[in-house]
Amino acid sequence: MPVAPGPRSRLQCPSGHSFDAAKQGYYNFLTGKGTSFTADSAAMAASRATFLEAGHYGPLADALSAMVRSALAHDAGAPVLVDAGSGTGYYLHAVTRQLAAEGSEAATPSAVAFDISKFALRRAARLNPDAAVFVWDVWRPLPLADESADAVLVVFAPRNPAEFHRVLRPGGVAVVVTPLPSHLREIADVAGLLDIEEGKTERLDAGMAEDFELIDRRTLEFTLSLSPADVAAVALMGPAGHHLDPAALAQRTAALGAETPVTAGFTLSAYRPLPA
Repeated sequence: MPVAPGPRSRLQCPSGHSFDAAKQGYYNFLTGKGTSFTADSAAMAASRATFLEAGHYGPLADALSAMVRSALAHDAGAPVLVDAGSGTGYYLHAVTRQLAAEGSEAATPSAVAFDISKFALRRAARLNPDAAVFVWDVWRPLPLADESADAVLVVFAPRNPAEFHRVLRPGGVAVVVTPLPSHLREIADVAGLLDIEEGKTERLDAGMAEDFELIDRRTLEFTLSLSPADVAAVALMGPAGHHLDPAALAQRTAALGAETPVTAGFTLSAYRPLPA
């Protein structure tokens, strides 16, 4: 599927099938049985937007943008970005804005975003009005043509290496962000966060090895200063948000000090597709 920058209310395939966007700006391709996975709720998407828009993960967005920019330095054309598991579109917005600021008008990036949560994608579509935004399960074959993308972003999201390899052009890049074991450790108990298992990076490399080679890896750690409301938001925006009771969480976080120092820790890994 070719994608060009600019707002769009309808897509049409070469066979003549057309797809209308929802009024919130996204396309829902998950028709019929949809997906067996549980999508983020409206409340989870709202918590994520609140936390990210406050700038707490700004250093991560900057580091991600820098890694993508470095990996695409060989290509003077307009890149096509795919955000797999986009959520509210915060990181896609950061990367496209950075690439657009440093390139010419002819090199303005195009973007495609996928997520199973329509509530998150409503926000992603508003934040990225020039992107094509789809409700879709990234575990399935992506509705994109072979070798149609220059970069795939995977930030705390499921990975489908075979499909990422298929849609990436030779010389493209997949950039994957995962949390370090130290991530949010100071508030893990009070916020009811899920454990971050050891060996996550090794399992990531093993899962990507058949289709990709690692070309760059960076770790990023910095200290957040979080209010009780921030702690509640960061808990509710992630996987634990499916199980947490917001009222009980608010009671626990209210016992914290006005500001709690919290570690944010991430691994950023860039992979180049192996020759087919």
